[in-house]
Amino acid sequence: MNAPLPVQLLPKIQQRETPPALIDSLMARFAERCSTALVVREQHGRDESSFTSPPPAAVVFAESTDDVAEIVRLASQHNVPVIPFGVGTSLEGHLLAVQGGISIDMSRMNRVLSINAEDLTVTVQPGVTRKQLNEEVKSTGLFFPIDPGADATIGGMSATRASGTNAVRYGTMRENVLALEVVTASGDVIRTGTRAKKSSAGYDLTRLMVGSEGTLGVITEITVKLYPLPEAISAAICSFPSIEAAVRTTIEIIQMGVPIARVELIDANSVRMVNAHSKLSLREEPMLLMEFHGSPTGVKEQAELVQELANGHGGNAFEWASTPEERTRLWAARHNAYFAAMQSRPGCRVISTDTCVPISRLADCLLDSITEADASGIPYFLVGHVGDGNFHFGYLIDPTQPKEREIAEALNHQLVSRALRLEGTCTGEHGVGLHKMDFLVTETGNGAVAMMRTIKRAIDPKNIMNPGKIFSL
Repeated sequence: MNAPLPVQLLPKIQQRETPPALIDSLMARFAERCSTALVVREQHGRDESSFTSPPPAAVVFAESTDDVAEIVRLASQHNVPVIPFGVGTSLEGHLLAVQGGISIDMSRMNRVLSINAEDLTVTVQPGVTRKQLNEEVKSTGLFFPIDPGADATIGGMSATRASGTNAVRYGTMRENVLALEVVTASGDVIRTGTRAKKSSAGYDLTRLMVGSEGTLGVITEITVKLYPLPEAISAAICSFPSIEAAVRTTIEIIQMGVPIARVELIDANSVRMVNAHSKLSLREEPMLLMEFHGSPTGVKEQAELVQELANGHGGNAFEWASTPEERTRLWAARHNAYFAAMQSRPGCRVISTDTCVPISRLADCLLDSITEADASGIPYFLVGHVGDGNFHFGYLIDPTQPKEREIAEALNHQLVSRALRLEGTCTGEHGVGLHKMDFLVTETGNGAVAMMRTIKRAIDPKNIMNPGKIFSL
């Protein structure tokens, strides 16, 4: 059972009543696709965060844009919130029905609508997952590179402006979403953007919706960029005597313009947990996991240069992999880190956070945060997409011990505050959700948040679109 959500994270938020008439209307329209069963509602009332709130009043499984529009219109008539649901992998309380309402499950809207290989684009429904998308386009010689770790839906990734391990080369969802279909708070259907690579036509509504976390509309269709599968791919792991040595190597790789596709940091704690979880025998030292994409010659040159840079900082135990099976084995350490950490302390919950800082400030931010975490006595793990200055701490707390949550939240506060002082951001990819609402004000200022509220009120005057997230009204 998750620990209760701390009161300070939900200031003055009250559950709105869901009238029986709305449930009756949804049942009449959607029949067995509308559920009020407690087990279904509880499944849709939690994500991968450590927080809880009461579940939504009902869950409706949408199968088309028209379904979503009708659900929203009915909810709007009764002034009841709607919360889009993908697969529940968000980390900052995005899916919690903090004001009650209806959860719209998008998982059945899972069709790839059109593949335009000549233009390097694909249009999908929001319930398509990233692995499903890559499976369906691989015969074209193309792939979709955004990889947040979890097999998240493209709709959810768009809503949270996700990125992940490939962002250092291919960017985030912000750069890779070309167009959207969105159901607005009134139940109208709008389209933003086109398949053209650029446009100067009016406000950029696509960018407004990408990262809005469901607070401005429900995304029902997404057009994203695809990329040619690299001719050659090579992966490597390298151990270092210290976190600082690994980070300094990363900074030099980026500043020298090496077009590295992935460069991930795993601290010694994480390596130890992964070894126990996956029965591996990796050196229990800070480690960089790297991947190079390009021509065979280009990949070889990149790899040799990076190995030379790493050697200059004490890097050792290089292990290379060029076949898919070997690369999968090497990357298992990174992809299994979260679950390995959970297994290392049975019954624990993870207070996770992420920040992103300019690459030149990465070492300063990381090293001071590690010192604080070590002194706290709270078990933790550290992983990071350090090529773009983004990293994650996971503090492993006993949910029955309020003091541990208090310490973990204090560590999180110190970490994010440090990142902001270093001209970074409070969240590089997880989003604001519930957990970082106060930090958004610190980062952007009262004026910017006031403008966000103005936009929210104009587009969603009844405040029914995932209310209580990003900022309070």
